[in-house]
Amino acid sequence: MKFAISYSTAFNGTDPDRLVAFAQHAERCGFEALYVQDHIALYPGAAYGAGELPPTLPYFDPLDCLSFVAAATQRLLLGTGVLLLPYRHPVVLAKRLATVDVLSKGRMRLLTVGLGTLPGEAKATGVDFASRGRRADEAIDVLRLLWSGGPEGVDYRGEFFAFDKLCSFPKPVGVRELPIHVGGSSRAAARRVGLRGDGYFAGGMLTEHERDHQMSLARKAAADAGRDPAALEYTRWGSGDMSAERVQELAEHGVDRVVVNFAGADAAGQLDQMAEFAARFGLATSN
Repeated sequence: MKFAISYSTAFNGTDPDRLVAFAQHAERCGFEALYVQDHIALYPGAAYGAGELPPTLPYFDPLDCLSFVAAATQRLLLGTGVLLLPYRHPVVLAKRLATVDVLSKGRMRLLTVGLGTLPGEAKATGVDFASRGRRADEAIDVLRLLWSGGPEGVDYRGEFFAFDKLCSFPKPVGVRELPIHVGGSSRAAARRVGLRGDGYFAGGMLTEHERDHQMSLARKAAADAGRDPAALEYTRWGSGDMSAERVQELAEHGVDRVVVNFAGADAAGQLDQMAEFAARFGLATSN
């Protein structure tokens, strides 16, 4: 099992020194990666499954935040959980992601994308909320096409994006394309994983039976599309107090990675919790 960690400005605030201390401590403890969340804009009354979001929550831009983290660390992989893909133009995003990957020496490797659940956020960015799934599918295709394209350029014609002989440099470090994981909690998200994703970051309040069914859907969709279903990674959320028995249960359901939240403590308390978790699961000795 791989263990990553999540940093939320909603709980931790926007102090850059606290972010650096958190990331560097996570690296020393042996966590694989640091994930950050994403919202472009909020508004009064914005709500989703977990309840209403206070409009003053200070979400960093995830890629700017991860660039800052990369400059302060050496090994920690960089992840998004999740980047709201329909609200970003993929031509611009391809350049930004490749830039972070190059400057971090190949650590922008846990990009997870999602559709977003706030209609007002879609409207504010000029996106039809009902079309965001199709837009995300096209965006994934465009990202991969641009990263893999050569100096002769690539062409694309879709419902939302179109270009001719386009070149995007620099390229990601040492790979043809950056991995793209898909986040979500629906069967549609699971099928998107199988058709286009490199992994599933499953969220939501679902039963284990439904989660198992969604991973089966993802793997079947991959097989039907001629892709390798065994290559799909499976990521889930976890908590700082999770037991070894719970981790074993997740492993038995095929989970490859757990992203842990350490909320509800001051900065020093969080670092202590991280160190205790790492010692409990032997993270520093396994890296």
